[in-house]
Amino acid sequence: MNKYSFVTRMPDEPGALHRAAEIIKSYAGNINRIQFDRRIDPVTVFFEVTATPEGYCRIKEDLHAIGYLQESLPTLGFLRFTVYVPHQPGSLFELLTYITGAGANIAYIDFDERRCDSGRVTISLNVEETAIVESLLDRLKSQYRLDILEYDTTGENLDDTVFYVRFAQAVRGLIGTAEDEFLLSLLQDVNHIVQELNSLGQDPREVFECILLTGRTLKNTTGDRFYADVQRIPISDDVEVFCFQTPGGGSIFLLRAPEETVMIDTGYGIYHEDAVRMFQHYGLGDLKKIKRIYITHADADHCGAGGLFDATSYTHTGSREIIRRANRAYGSRSESSILEEVYTTVINLFSHFTPPENLEVFPEEKIGTRSIFPILARFTVHDLEFEVLESLGGHMHGQVYLFCPGHGIIFTADTLINFGSLDEDRKHYNSLADFLVTSVNVDSDCARQERKALLEMIRDLDEELAPTGRRCLVACGHGAISVLSNGKLEAIGPVEHYQAEKRGV
Repeated sequence: MNKYSFVTRMPDEPGALHRAAEIIKSYAGNINRIQFDRRIDPVTVFFEVTATPEGYCRIKEDLHAIGYLQESLPTLGFLRFTVYVPHQPGSLFELLTYITGAGANIAYIDFDERRCDSGRVTISLNVEETAIVESLLDRLKSQYRLDILEYDTTGENLDDTVFYVRFAQAVRGLIGTAEDEFLLSLLQDVNHIVQELNSLGQDPREVFECILLTGRTLKNTTGDRFYADVQRIPISDDVEVFCFQTPGGGSIFLLRAPEETVMIDTGYGIYHEDAVRMFQHYGLGDLKKIKRIYITHADADHCGAGGLFDATSYTHTGSREIIRRANRAYGSRSESSILEEVYTTVINLFSHFTPPENLEVFPEEKIGTRSIFPILARFTVHDLEFEVLESLGGHMHGQVYLFCPGHGIIFTADTLINFGSLDEDRKHYNSLADFLVTSVNVDSDCARQERKALLEMIRDLDEELAPTGRRCLVACGHGAISVLSNGKLEAIGPVEHYQAEKRGV
């Protein structure tokens, strides 16, 4: 017995759902999940069933035979027009006969003979092929006075009787060409998020909009619309750190030393080409010097471009497993969360997730302890010596911190974030993930404990560094490199705004 998913489009009539359930039962299938919401789409029903491979094939065959099984996602257009029919018996019937004969689906019709222009009929159609539209309009023009009010082939104005088709077309526009089978599978996943959040009282339409807005934000901040806030701060006489805050997602850090450049977190894959041009702008364009990448955790905005660099990536064994399993909740008490699993799928898709293949993992046995955190390894960047501290798994299983007490800098991943340094667009983008998974931390209690311990470590190091006039630099997963001042993170040094140049066609 295996688990299978499929999408159906059923007639809006009594007994339709019962008929589908009867077919599934007849082949010993067990319905594990079903979701239908007339408020979203009045004909689309999502199923997840357990059945034998043979039984599943027979179920699909029977559903296909009665026209229930949705196996494709046609590219639909939207047409709204007005025609004027003569005031005589059967005239409206004749008009509808033309439309039905053309294979068009009426989404809206408005007619009232009591109006002063009593012959006017306003109709909206959802149509699959441009040829159908042209043929139908030619036929109607030869018979009636006709005014075209709107004709759209992007899918943006389709009505809600084809809501999921419209959503799929919007996704296809964000990711490029995609096979129908892939999009139907994605719809299953997205629908599962809707079902879960709906049970928590969230508006299903807001769920869809958040998902699309995530993809649109990433796509619309690439190329000449890419920007970043940049800091460059000396850490020692020979090493300086660059912090690049990208439009969406986490910061990218580069440690420039005389003999090499070391990267800490990579940003999204979708920003890779833009980031490389930005590195060139700041004199960091020789990618051959980037031989090591340290990944703090497996979220797409921190490791999603790792596979695009010719460098060895180092990370926690838990991060490696999360990348392999495509579930950001793996290894946590939230591991079974549908929200976490599906969000991982969606964000990886929109962000062009390209994680490193050449992965080296830190040893699992600790070699010491720093505060409440095990020390897994040490490494050096020129004259800087770092400790790799294992988190408790509050934000994500396998997250690590990179601490250099000798020169006063700590990379805190997403446990500490200077929210005050984020602009409104970044804050809004970050809020989308919070909405879709209810919390970006897989274990909020652990996350609070981690934050408290890190802040104590930073305060202690500040006291040690006080005689030298230096401060502990806090390189947050998001936001500016900061210092701790009166319990709050404050950005340090100048922050330069980088804007990509417009490129010729």
